[in-house]
Amino acid sequence: MPDYLDDLRLAHVLADAADAATMDRFKALDLQVETKPDMTPVSEADKAAEELIRGQLQRARPRDAILGEEFGTAGTGPRRWVIDPIDGTKNYVRGVPVWATLIALTEAGEGGYWPVVGVVSAPALGRRWWAAKGQGSFTGRSLSSATRIHVSRVGDLADASFGYSSLSGWEEQGRLDGFLDLTRQVWRTRAYGDFWPYMMVAEGSVDICAEPELSLWDMAATAIVVTEAGGTFTGLDGRPGPHGGNAAASNGLLHDALLGYLNQRY
Repeated sequence: MPDYLDDLRLAHVLADAADAATMDRFKALDLQVETKPDMTPVSEADKAAEELIRGQLQRARPRDAILGEEFGTAGTGPRRWVIDPIDGTKNYVRGVPVWATLIALTEAGEGGYWPVVGVVSAPALGRRWWAAKGQGSFTGRSLSSATRIHVSRVGDLADASFGYSSLSGWEEQGRLDGFLDLTRQVWRTRAYGDFWPYMMVAEGSVDICAEPELSLWDMAATAIVVTEAGGTFTGLDGRPGPHGGNAAASNGLLHDALLGYLNQRY
């Protein structure tokens, strides 16, 4: 099995560059923000960070394809980098520090491209998480200053902490009643939002989380961090990986129960 360590080192270099660019404009009074056709915001920092990452990838990995949230797909081939320059743009533009750059390397396999490297860098929180296939998941300041992380061993919903983003998407999909039933069964619920609950599942401080509507760039990096930490990451249909347009992540022990509630229809 390839160890992907060179790719992981490159992903950290990319994240370092993106962190510098995004932090430079975080809370800037003259930050320029536009509304995309899907009615979500995009800032000049989103675009600058993705352009920066793409430029470095084109020099360091010219044969690899790239998929980014802001500028689409470039190139073809069995290896594809997947980039979300700022996951949590709404937080970013309001000065809330819960946002991150997500960088993943995926490889073509049965059923699509599968993450083999992932870095989630949240510079305003002073946190970074990463994983490579077969190598485990870690958090820390750098590859040389890292702590291995693992999901929790909580096996009962009554003892579980449940992280999510908002209620509106569940209601739009007719899943709100099941979602609310789940919140009544667990020990604690918190709407941390975006990348963060997945990272807390990976490090064992949250036990389950889910979102009803996501894109590949929202999930590719978080999925491998969760699974390499010993957790389970699927779509709401139970299909493994970041391909379902939505996500459910858990410590594995609670996954069937999580899906059971979120798939209830009334």
